[in-house]
Amino acid sequence: MSRVLRALLAVMLLAFAANAVAETRAWLDRDRIALGETTTLNVETDANAAPDYAPLLRDFDLSGQASQQQLQWVNGQLSRRSLYAVALRPRRDGLLNIPTLRVGGQNTAPLTLLVTTAPTAPAVSGDADVFIQSEADAQDPYVQQSVGWVVRLYSAIPLIAGQLDQPEPNGASLQRVGDDVQYRRNVNGRSYVVTERRFMLVPERSGELVVPPARFEGRGTGNAFDQLFGDGQSQLRAVARPRILNVRAIPPNAPTPWLPLRALTMRYAEQPTQARAGAAATIVVEVEADGAGAAQLPDVAIASTDAAQVFPERPQTDESMVDGRPHVREQRRFSVVPTRAGTVVIPGPRIDWWDARAGEARSTRLPPITLTVAPGAVTRDAASADRGAAQSGVPSARALDRRVVFGAIAAVAIALLALGLMWRSRASRGAVATPAGAASSASELSPSESTTTSQYGVRPGATASAANSHKTESASPGPSLARILELGDLADIDATLRQLAGPGVADLDAVAARLDDDAQRDAVHRLRRARWGGGDPADARARLRTAFSSGPRWRTATPVARDPLPPLYPD
Repeated sequence: MSRVLRALLAVMLLAFAANAVAETRAWLDRDRIALGETTTLNVETDANAAPDYAPLLRDFDLSGQASQQQLQWVNGQLSRRSLYAVALRPRRDGLLNIPTLRVGGQNTAPLTLLVTTAPTAPAVSGDADVFIQSEADAQDPYVQQSVGWVVRLYSAIPLIAGQLDQPEPNGASLQRVGDDVQYRRNVNGRSYVVTERRFMLVPERSGELVVPPARFEGRGTGNAFDQLFGDGQSQLRAVARPRILNVRAIPPNAPTPWLPLRALTMRYAEQPTQARAGAAATIVVEVEADGAGAAQLPDVAIASTDAAQVFPERPQTDESMVDGRPHVREQRRFSVVPTRAGTVVIPGPRIDWWDARAGEARSTRLPPITLTVAPGAVTRDAASADRGAAQSGVPSARALDRRVVFGAIAAVAIALLALGLMWRSRASRGAVATPAGAASSASELSPSESTTTSQYGVRPGATASAANSHKTESASPGPSLARILELGDLADIDATLRQLAGPGVADLDAVAARLDDDAQRDAVHRLRRARWGGGDPADARARLRTAFSSGPRWRTATPVARDPLPPLYPD
């Protein structure tokens, strides 16, 4: 390649790198260490410059600086990313601030580092090259309490290979958490590289819990004798001391459900003060628990009152591990629909738990929310609020009023239909009799009538007017079914489908047996599971609306074949 081409390529690479959007971020591999230990500060950037570490020299000693660069194509442009790392050794304990660092034309966000007092030096036999230290963050935990268990491998010489094992104890579960972390620590005047491995330990029964010792076997660089007469390697072995934990039983005064935690906080992320009758206001509650996962955390609940209906949404959770213990942050949104104007008080949520550190039952609650509710109006916004409330599975106050109106209309229609049938029956009895066999009896249908009736699922023996009425119901969803699917709850949809299926239908399984559409049968089965089997109400409602958008499709009744021969014994 000629020099001109090389120069042109270099200019193009610089142009692509200049056009790339610079992004810079910084983070620590550990944000809590003891005095005398080190933590690694990582800086990743797109800028073509190294970080300025000068602001760190006030509180830290720096060592082990390293960097790595990578070129990659991003959205058709060449991007350069650089990763810088430096080991920080604090000069004092306390909460230290890592200030903003300048990287070219970019700045990193400030960080904080908690530095505790220097730990007690572990017992070391002689001048050991390797040894193991293991400990729990709670020496007397409760049953089912999440305990952080840490194993530290100290090595004064470089390791070439090795295996670190921590056997699982009897009567407890042990789960590894995260990746290994390495840092340096001075012990008895000697510098060691510490490999830290964390676990989550959950006792399953009370009493003494013996945790088997961790073991290490490996190879490291040998001394001068090994270098001269051997392969330059030395065999290394280390065994930790066995540890015994005293597991306490569940106290008799503990709240139910049993929830042992180190800490629990709760706050309002969104807290309205004003609302309108019939319109939804939003409340968001955030819970943060130290020592439990999302599955252990009970549901955050806000109760409805006579002046407001409360519809909870599914919680949004964020789980992590801190010092080997589960840590969960959960947000839950509530839609509050006031039913009247004036001052409305919404009770605050409450969670009962057990403080594992203090050994006391605690209750964390939020204060009630007071809403100033303005009078409602029948507007498009109010209708939207009704639809949102219906999607939550519970009808709003306006939906309840509409249900009463439509119920009254349906009752009047049924009464008029009954009067019409009665009048027709009397007219039939008063008609002039025709010759025998010239006409069918009142309980029989002609072949054409049978075909029309069976097509729309009318029971044999129904009148022509009833057949036409059922035909209209099947062609498009009737007002009652469409309205119930839109505004009713699951119980109302259940009752409406059983009513449309005809007399003698006792449950949803019988409704499904009379349907002639796979999607409708599946939607009915999902409705049954949502009501009685723990299914998803929102999914069941959505599938019902889709499947029954054109009305129910009933199975075709088998026409009764007429015998062409006269009866052997005529009446």
